[in-house]
Amino acid sequence: MNRAILGISAHYHDSAAALLVDGRVRAAAQEERFSRRKHDARFPAASIRFCLEHCQLAIEELEAIVFYEKPLLTFERLLETHIAFAPGGFASFAASMPVWLKEKLFLRQTLRKNLAELFGLRARELPPLLFAEHHQSHAAAAFYPSPFERAAVLCLDGVGEWATTSAWLGDGNLLTPLWEIHFPHSLGLLYSAFTAYTGFRVNSGEYKLMGLAPHGEPKYAQRILDNLIDLKDDGTFRLDMGSFNYAQGLTMTSDRFHQLFGGPPRRPESELTCREADLARSVQVVTEEIVLRLARTLHRETGATRLCLGGGVALNCVANRRLAEEGPFEEIWVQPAAGDAGSALGAALAAHHHYLNASRRVETPDGMQGCFLGPEFAEPEIGRCLDEHGAAYEVLDENTLLQRVAEHLAAGRVVGWFQGRMEFGPRALGNRSILADPRDPRMRERLNERTKKRESFRPFAPSVMAEKAADWFTATAPHRYMTTVTEVRSTENRQDTGDREENDLLAGFGPIPAVTHVDRSARLQTVHWAAQPLFHGLLEAFERETGCPVLVNTSFNVRGEPIVCSPEDAYRCFMRTEMDYLALGNLLLSKDRQPEWKEE
Repeated sequence: MNRAILGISAHYHDSAAALLVDGRVRAAAQEERFSRRKHDARFPAASIRFCLEHCQLAIEELEAIVFYEKPLLTFERLLETHIAFAPGGFASFAASMPVWLKEKLFLRQTLRKNLAELFGLRARELPPLLFAEHHQSHAAAAFYPSPFERAAVLCLDGVGEWATTSAWLGDGNLLTPLWEIHFPHSLGLLYSAFTAYTGFRVNSGEYKLMGLAPHGEPKYAQRILDNLIDLKDDGTFRLDMGSFNYAQGLTMTSDRFHQLFGGPPRRPESELTCREADLARSVQVVTEEIVLRLARTLHRETGATRLCLGGGVALNCVANRRLAEEGPFEEIWVQPAAGDAGSALGAALAAHHHYLNASRRVETPDGMQGCFLGPEFAEPEIGRCLDEHGAAYEVLDENTLLQRVAEHLAAGRVVGWFQGRMEFGPRALGNRSILADPRDPRMRERLNERTKKRESFRPFAPSVMAEKAADWFTATAPHRYMTTVTEVRSTENRQDTGDREENDLLAGFGPIPAVTHVDRSARLQTVHWAAQPLFHGLLEAFERETGCPVLVNTSFNVRGEPIVCSPEDAYRCFMRTEMDYLALGNLLLSKDRQPEWKEE
């Protein structure tokens, strides 16, 4: 009989569910993709139902259901923090306690009630409900799907129960904790404080801060090291909590922080200046230095030659590049769903190897199945959805579809690309993507302003045929998941007069300017035929048209909305933006042939 375990993350942000069968991940999805509420934190009912239906399992057949953290330990941390900062922080205490006393403190009962109602069962008919620790879930998600038999594991995020940074040693099916740094001293929260200070939203705007950083200079890096953080040679650190307000208040930064950097936080949506770019670059440089020092310590302590990364900070692809190039490890593997959503998978993996004491099977290239773990839709279902909208479309054979789409892309048109199973994690990897020609220097501006409807400085990622990657990028290893950056080859140096205009935040140079950042880097995805034959075929067709095996690949969504999940989501997004064509499976739609769209 197959042994199946369901992992759940919920009630903070990015709730998700993941299902293991005999230790292998079979299905995983974030709730936001179904609910259409970005970063949805609610109980992941739709994600759970999808996972079980995809694997044709009833909930009674599960060995266990595992939650990704231990709420009582988190409650302990909140109480101790409020006591430590008393009498300050009463507003934060008053805001958080009602939610805890009403819901989160009794999460075991709440989860069992939600699960029983979802499947029409009595609570006693459910499988055992287990709880992993937050950083244990991150570490399990980072190590067990990795291609390494033995590896050091480093997890960095905002905060779990108490841990903000944790070190582990993975060996076979064993994952041994080594040491932790505890709240309120947090690299993730330091980065989030600058995210908030520069006018972006915490828990979602960190990507924007990272994208803004190459446009600035690290003018404030030493000021951060001198005033905000006591950083030791081994990478351990303590923050000066007088400059922050997140431990006791309702904001991230204090008046002392604002005085240190010359004024109040930037108002969201106001004009970006060189000051924000310099702040972003400065905290990015400090983050990279901390990660490097921690990695060197972990290497020295464990003797491991390989490293796995987990937690939200592991999605900092610029820090990952420095770690790969300057760090002590021979190989690095980053969990592509490294944030809290991926902890649903980690919780299930921790239970499989610890609760069931199951042996581990190391998979090549890794155990994430390319991150293609979500729902897929057959052609008849797609056709029915389009017919309900009166949409006009053509049904093409695969070769014709690839050739036609490649021709449209080569002509400068923007194409929505909806194929196969939806990706798990924050990156679109060629199944829920918006594609374009990277050679067009105006394409970045067009995509940001007219298609994605987001800030003009935001960079775009390239997807390249794996066998042609070395011709266009300096990368030597596969980059399947866009978890690191690399340098673009044959890029002309930008003329620098030494002066920067306040709004000079756009790049546009080199052979593929639409995906080349101002520092000549790009967040790369290498596409392998064995894993993605259709997307690889499209890149081949585009190369035949243009001589270029690279495409702009950005997530199929607009600002403020999750990546599309269903054909309905895709058609709605297509009609509300300035995409020119949409490929849904083998069905191809042209915008100019569609009926008038009436916004609900």
